[in-house]
Amino acid sequence: MGKNETSIVIIDDEPITRMDLREMLKGEGYQILGEAADGFDAIELCRQKTPDLVLMDIKMPLLDGLSAAKIIYEENLAGTIILLTAYNEREFVNGAKQNGVSGYLIKPIEETLLIPNIELAVARSMEMRKLKENYEKVSERLENRRIIEQAKGVVMKDRSICEQEAYEYIRKLSQLKNISMKRVSEIILTNAGA
Repeated sequence: MGKNETSIVIIDDEPITRMDLREMLKGEGYQILGEAADGFDAIELCRQKTPDLVLMDIKMPLLDGLSAAKIIYEENLAGTIILLTAYNEREFVNGAKQNGVSGYLIKPIEETLLIPNIELAVARSMEMRKLKENYEKVSERLENRRIIEQAKGVVMKDRSICEQEAYEYIRKLSQLKNISMKRVSEIILTNAGA
């Protein structure tokens, strides 16, 4: 993903900080999807825009950055989060790690630190997403195989045929009805009361 394709939302209750960040990021060609001044608006903005990255202050009115980060992370509303703070305290760092935060910058933000942190956070987030997708695909394949195996057993018993013939029966039904072998198997199992 090139810089220009990386979409960002900026969340900070200080308008001057938002303006500085916006100018730095636009200068680097990043796409700014929106801005907000508190944690509640941050969540809503992410829900609407699903950005690649959230740059968010920790200390904000109404709902702080850590609480907002937790919800954004749990609901998968953004690729990743970098927290901004004027406080370099251990408790914030520890809390941040548990809430899907992949970066942490101390204010005032320096452009020389901001850009590499963003690139690293976005790259890491994409890597994690790929790993998750691959894991889900493998899990789905295993689940499909388990269901087809079960249905095959039912067909073998009902029709007194061998395993290969049962498999062929399910495969032919799948082609004939134009639905997946998994779906055919689910129907066979439902009929058998399995």
